[in-house]
Amino acid sequence: ANRDQFLQLKQTYEELWANDLIPIANENDVVSNRELKFSDNDELATLIAVGFGAEALMLCTSVGGLLGSDGRIIRQITQFDESVFGVVRTDKSSLGLGGMASKLTFAKLATRMGIRVVIFGLNELNAIDRALRGETGTVFIPNENGLSARNRWLGSGSLVTGRLVVDAGAVRALQQRRSLLAVGVLSVPGEFEAGEVVEVVDEANTPVAVARARLSSATLTQRLREQNVEVANASDIVLL
Repeated sequence: ANRDQFLQLKQTYEELWANDLIPIANENDVVSNRELKFSDNDELATLIAVGFGAEALMLCTSVGGLLGSDGRIIRQITQFDESVFGVVRTDKSSLGLGGMASKLTFAKLATRMGIRVVIFGLNELNAIDRALRGETGTVFIPNENGLSARNRWLGSGSLVTGRLVVDAGAVRALQQRRSLLAVGVLSVPGEFEAGEVVEVVDEANTPVAVARARLSSATLTQRLREQNVEVANASDIVLL
């Protein structure tokens, strides 16, 4: 969640692209460093796509796309609600950490950040080209939110483990584009440092926003429910 590290990585990728080189990033289930570990390649790909402002995110799978209850591929999803998850089996492939549920989770995040997502299979001729043209797979239409590069970086921070549980009053304040105060924070699951990006959820554990925390989890835990203690400034908050 360190913005300087993010910018350095972005510059490295852009230099590779400028020299006609294609960087390959892979989440290795076996040898991944614990501090740098992602849940799977779907998360890693989404982090890169969101952080770098990609126009499209392509997620490959062993089937041709998202299957409906009738077994047919759903060609387009325009509204990403919980009914989308209802048609998915939650088991994961024995060949890795990911599955369709994982792909949908990160497709939802990417579309919220304004990125078109295609989930498709590679078992047909010219699959990638056809998927880019919307001729195969399932296309997820993005939100037209016009986020700045900085806020896209903040949005990609929802992939980290830091989390704040807030009350209904805090949710209303966030929706009114106001800062998050400690008085509205109910609990602080996990650990994070000041300056890192955290996910903000309501009492039902529904994601509300991501924010750059001004306090560490240790400090915030000691100051829960205090008046006039700013946890995240409004300029450092992105609603989901």
